[in-house]
Amino acid sequence: MTNPASPPADNGSTTSGPRDDGGDGAGVVLSLIPARLDRLGWSGFHTRLVIALGVAWVLDGLEITIASNVTSILTQKDTLNLSSASVSFSVGTVYLLGEVAGALVFGWLSDKWGRRNLFMITLGVYLAGGALTACTAGHSQGWVIWLDATRFIAGMGIGGEYAAINSAIDELIPARYRGRVDIAINGTYWGGALLATVFTLAVVNNLPASYAWRVAFLLGPVLGFVIIFVRKNLPESPRWLIMHGRVDEAEQAVAEIERSVDATGGTLAPVDESKAIEVVAAGSIGFVTLARTLFTRYPSRSVLGASLMITQSFLYNAIFFTYTLVLTKIYGVPSGDTAYYFIFFALGNLIGPLALGHLFDSIGRRKMISGTYFISGVLLAGSAFLFKAGLLNAVTQTACWCVIFFFASAGASAAYLTVSEIFPVEVRAKAIAVFFVIAQSFGRSGPGSTGS
Repeated sequence: MTNPASPPADNGSTTSGPRDDGGDGAGVVLSLIPARLDRLGWSGFHTRLVIALGVAWVLDGLEITIASNVTSILTQKDTLNLSSASVSFSVGTVYLLGEVAGALVFGWLSDKWGRRNLFMITLGVYLAGGALTACTAGHSQGWVIWLDATRFIAGMGIGGEYAAINSAIDELIPARYRGRVDIAINGTYWGGALLATVFTLAVVNNLPASYAWRVAFLLGPVLGFVIIFVRKNLPESPRWLIMHGRVDEAEQAVAEIERSVDATGGTLAPVDESKAIEVVAAGSIGFVTLARTLFTRYPSRSVLGASLMITQSFLYNAIFFTYTLVLTKIYGVPSGDTAYYFIFFALGNLIGPLALGHLFDSIGRRKMISGTYFISGVLLAGSAFLFKAGLLNAVTQTACWCVIFFFASAGASAAYLTVSEIFPVEVRAKAIAVFFVIAQSFGRSGPGSTGS
């Protein structure tokens, strides 16, 4: 998209018009579609959109936590009788590799095929992978390969969700709500972790081990299966359509959204035609060319995006995957009780983005990202001093981390928002995928990390 242009010469009902399509529908289009989307008031349509697409982060948090919770179960003789190292590799490392592959493959396809097509496909891939994991029937080499393959498939689905969903949300949510919505949705990863923890304590731990782990792995697919019926009624991103020269379809999609907003109580303010912009249909670009372009043509943006993604991934892996060890080895908490402490840790991470998200819209991205990172860094250094001085116990250590990650979680959730907003529509999903892969690669070097 280019700078705002003068409005079209015809009447106010005209919102788009081809300028030079070269005979194939592509080329330059003068459009009010972005302005029409951004002027919408919040409505039931946007609420459904958030629920339908935001579940991606819930599912990832759920999957990572479930995998961690059932590790000990899968080593028992009446289940899969695997070694701890084998379980960690299959349910953690392979899942992460699947996420990386899924982000790249489905990120590329999301820019090529459209947001709607991909957020249906990625959820279907995750459902298949999760359900097939629960069908693992033994511990022979063949079944271990089956377990690895199904975890890889589930990871691919979730990795693809990150690229496709962030793109769709940023293109469909009005600009004035985008910060709080994106940050809140990214923060719901911890809602999934919390759900998995409660489900493990209330259900999985009270079932026979022989099938308790199967029930655990089916929780995510069951939730995803319900959500897929909500997603199927969502429209394609009008911004993506117009960027690919499909002007008529873009008009139909935005008109459908406006009807839905009007029917569910949202406002439809008049559109100032001076806000029309020129849109140039996008061409195709590969990952190698994209990565080279990002870091040579947009070095400051790329360093910013990479820094935010890497720091949030490294910090979370460093704390999250050593949390149980700190509680059990240093503070003497029985292993069966660590989940209760984790509930409060997850709550702190979940509440932060929900409480602070609106400030990213009102105060601004730069100030809030800097502020949340600075505050959490100072608090983390303070807790490290207290820890070294022997002034903390299991309860106060957990309380410190709850407060620290109340701020850190909001800042970390802004990483995807930042990457999505600083790169154009035509490469948005692929750009998110590139930085997701970079973050996961560095995050794996965090102490004790076994997953994403």
